[in-house]
Amino acid sequence: MSERFEVVVVGSGAGGGVIAGELARRGRSVLLLEAGPHRTAADFTRWEAHANHDIWWPIRQAPITTEGLGVVLLFGGRCVGGTTTINTKVALRAHSQDYEKWHAATGLRGEGGGPFGAAELEPHYDRVERTLGVRERSDWPECVQTIAAGFRALDAELEPVQSYTDHNCMRCGSCLQGCPTNAGKNTANVYIHPVWATGQLDLRAGCTVTRVLIDGGEATGVEYADAAGEAHTIDAGAVVVAAGALNTPQLLARSGMDDPNIGRNLGLHPARLVYGLFDEVQDAHMVYPITSHCMQHQRDEDGGFIVEACTVQDPIGFAASLGDEGGPLWGERLVEAVRRYRHWNGVLVMANDGNNASVTAEPGGGESFLADFQPDELDRMERGLDFSREVLEAAGATQIVWTGIVSTHVQGSCRMGSDPARSVVDPDCEAHTVKRLFVGDASAIPRTLSVNPSLTIMALADRLAEHLHADPHGYLEPAAAEPVPAAT
Repeated sequence: MSERFEVVVVGSGAGGGVIAGELARRGRSVLLLEAGPHRTAADFTRWEAHANHDIWWPIRQAPITTEGLGVVLLFGGRCVGGTTTINTKVALRAHSQDYEKWHAATGLRGEGGGPFGAAELEPHYDRVERTLGVRERSDWPECVQTIAAGFRALDAELEPVQSYTDHNCMRCGSCLQGCPTNAGKNTANVYIHPVWATGQLDLRAGCTVTRVLIDGGEATGVEYADAAGEAHTIDAGAVVVAAGALNTPQLLARSGMDDPNIGRNLGLHPARLVYGLFDEVQDAHMVYPITSHCMQHQRDEDGGFIVEACTVQDPIGFAASLGDEGGPLWGERLVEAVRRYRHWNGVLVMANDGNNASVTAEPGGGESFLADFQPDELDRMERGLDFSREVLEAAGATQIVWTGIVSTHVQGSCRMGSDPARSVVDPDCEAHTVKRLFVGDASAIPRTLSVNPSLTIMALADRLAEHLHADPHGYLEPAAAEPVPAAT
């Protein structure tokens, strides 16, 4: 026997968590399915190896087509709250150049018929920021002041971050293992738990959706396997796939959708961590990552990269990733570097990319990824690395090392647009070729943002939740007569 809900949401991260929470708050019948476990602050300790196994997706790799560059390591959260549970809580709005790229990529237009712009998302940014309690963080530890001097020496400035953390933040550096004080806000503790605790939302963790059910050009529900491997069928008035930019296209492909745009135009926002060794103890692991950023080179014409400070990886990730001009550190050099862990200070540099990566659902349940960086993208990545090295040297570092290329900001594999030939979903995030099927995560972003994407994903999700609740096509039941107060 199958169950029925008005809306089934697949994935509980920055997109799905907001959509499910907002619809449930408004009185809609919602089922939220999450592949990972349900963990809360009571489960979070700074145990790096355990967290990486328990609440992270196994690290994936995207081979880089340029010879000698190796692979891009792809990181993400796999738990209730998704990557918002393990991210750095940086809250930035899209830049004007980002909207221009969106329109150029897919012809994306707003409600008035003009190019989609800031006005479309401003009220949703406002609401998400209020709900998350976004605030400026200028309570910098000493390690940030060390790096700030290096930026000033290069006529650049660090700015405080806008962050969705509250006053319970102890600057303990545990963000990537889940916040043990609940100071770090995420879709679980802000959007999901309030309606789950009161019985307004049906949340099922440890459930893997195997396919979206499609009949006569319409989504009718989903099939999923629970933690015990038992199969279930759910009927729904609308299906929202929000499994992330790496998983959503695979689910759509395995559900029988043959849109050639699915899985293409994947953006990676390629990043490196760059570390400098100092004579004095830095303790850059005891911060709220990320504490500050330099936006001077954000636009493509100004360099096309952003530098965030201060940060170092936790010891296991740190030891496994160090390299320099000679390649990975090995032997005694690695031992000595790790022995002086507290003396390293670092920055994260992220370059704008052109969405030239891809994800493919392989036969038999496999998956593959490819990063086809173009010369202009590689140039921005190299410029960012060079600038970061100069900053650390100017700050007094005696040795510089860096990681390979990583990505935590995957976007764009099922992008939204007004031109069906260049996009998977329309401006309302409904699939061009399958009615009642919506994409509600970073997959829908037409071109990679020049800033951390989580706030924009949540704003787009808030916008989609509003659209689904308004139900212009009559997919759901008549809405409740009395509006539910907005979350604060």
